Amino acid sequence: MGYKVVVVGATGNVGREMLNILAERHFPVDEIAVLASRKSLGTEVSFGDKTLKTQDLDTFDFTGWDIALFAVGSTATKEYAPKAAATGCVVIDNSSLYRYDPDVPLVVPEVNPEAVEGYAKKNIIANPNCSTAQMVVALKPLHDRAKIKRVVVSTYQSVSGSGKAGIDTLWDETKAIYNPTDNYSSETYPKQIAFNVIPHIDVFMEDGSTKEEWKMVAETKKIVDPAIKVTATCVRVPVFVGHSEAINIEFEDFLDEDEAREILREAPGIMVIDKREDGGYVTPVECVGDFATFISRIRQDSTIDNGLNIWCVSDNLRKGAALNAVQIAETLGARVLKKG
Repeated sequence: MGYKVVVVGATGNVGREMLNILAERHFPVDEIAVLASRKSLGTEVSFGDKTLKTQDLDTFDFTGWDIALFAVGSTATKEYAPKAAATGCVVIDNSSLYRYDPDVPLVVPEVNPEAVEGYAKKNIIANPNCSTAQMVVALKPLHDRAKIKRVVVSTYQSVSGSGKAGIDTLWDETKAIYNPTDNYSSETYPKQIAFNVIPHIDVFMEDGSTKEEWKMVAETKKIVDPAIKVTATCVRVPVFVGHSEAINIEFEDFLDEDEAREILREAPGIMVIDKREDGGYVTPVECVGDFATFISRIRQDSTIDNGLNIWCVSDNLRKGAALNAVQIAETLGARVLKKG
């Protein structure tokens, strides 16, 4: 006996990826429903070798369904997630709405799988921000060995993090630059993204940081350890898919780079590719479509006591969003629901 699964926001980038990953990982689905807003009603999406038509989120009855994977913005989630949860359907939410709610577990299955057991207070589990998810997968096994004091991270985030609008903007701006007769302007980003980088993701906060940077700080503390100090600079780069991060880690105890490399090689969800030669590292283009979080450029930082640098790359539509949500569903099934 398998699960009755709902994918909410099935026509978006993340929703479609959720369907792909459910099929690829052979998640035990007995029945599946795909929901969208009325403007996308009837749009067809793929699930394995099946083609499904979207149903209306506004009128859908979640009663009797086991798990709902939400891939819509916070506004729609605020309206529909509590309705789904109230019927007994467990919501796994990809928006930022519930991440900082103390009654809602924030889960990365390689890091804190036991946290899913706290779902029952609201029948909701939160999926972290894409840039946080890949980073904590790398931090946790190192933290277990040497205890992390402080993390300094600079991100290089792809335009797919802004959804379809971001992908279209990079494509259209690039074409317009090569063909100056094209008259193109975009409201997706505050500055040109083609052949440029923008040190601004989400809104600015009073202390000068952006909301994206604040998310990485708050979520790392909730998922890994509230004692870890984190400072982040988040940058949008002209890459279609795949987020990269340069992470500087300060530990309480010394951790040799060779031992760190072996720890990461053995850690779940991580692939280490770290050769000190031309091309002996992973870039965003190579991570697309892969489940793994890739770690390269592991090396000692001699400017601080007990310091280490790593380069971290992952497909943000997968580990940063859809894959992590499906892994949460798998963990919930194995630990709590126990079907399939």
